[in-house]
Amino acid sequence: MRILLTNDDGVNARGLKLLEAAARRLSDDIWIVAPAEEQSGAGHSLTLTQPVRLRRHDERRFSVTGTPTDAVMLALAHVMKDEPPDLILSGINRGANLAEDVTYSGTVSAAMEGALAGVRSIALSQAYSREGMGDTVPFAAAEAWADRVLAPLAAFETGPGTLINVNFPALPPDEVRGIRICRQGLRDYGRLRIVQRTDPRGYDYYWFGLGPLVHTPGQSTDLEAIADGYVSVTPLHLDLTHDASIAGLRNEFAATHEVIPSK
Repeated sequence: MRILLTNDDGVNARGLKLLEAAARRLSDDIWIVAPAEEQSGAGHSLTLTQPVRLRRHDERRFSVTGTPTDAVMLALAHVMKDEPPDLILSGINRGANLAEDVTYSGTVSAAMEGALAGVRSIALSQAYSREGMGDTVPFAAAEAWADRVLAPLAAFETGPGTLINVNFPALPPDEVRGIRICRQGLRDYGRLRIVQRTDPRGYDYYWFGLGPLVHTPGQSTDLEAIADGYVSVTPLHLDLTHDASIAGLRNEFAATHEVIPSK
């Protein structure tokens, strides 16, 4: 099995090294194409207004001066075009990617790009407490549980345009309660914090931060799975159509004769 590894924390990130170790227990055909620098929060962005550069570190390890999406695109359309991967693993991200975070996440977006290309894709992230910062983020749960999660997922055939999002709880490995298959959650957007400061020249600048998390307890989502001490496994699909609204919208526009009836 040929496996492509990528992430959004950069080619030298500790989480990518841990993911490579886990991937090598599945296969010896491992390729890495990852951003040269951290791209957290890049989402599914694509670099269009400037050139992207590709650096080769060894036979199967590359870095890209762009986003996680750029990295996956270059891997599939250039680096591995003659022999594409069977599986794409993105991560292990420093910090959870839960609920609406998946729309901002470069980690999840790299897996999205893989799913769009028809390649089985899995995003993996390690949650951590607010006390954990930078390189002190504990990856112990991800390191201990990665094999138990990846072994069945590597053999699972996802549907078209579908990816898997995995999050490991911020717990010592022996306190993780198991693996829970669950839905994507939704938090209160009021958690966003904006800190305004002034630079030495007198100009204002802003830091975006996150306040306390607010969500509805008792729901079977990735948020509750992590809070309850489980590894969360969530299937996501790229079709964002809200099917339940289609009939209502057709009726709304029918009176104006602006909508052509569907066949």
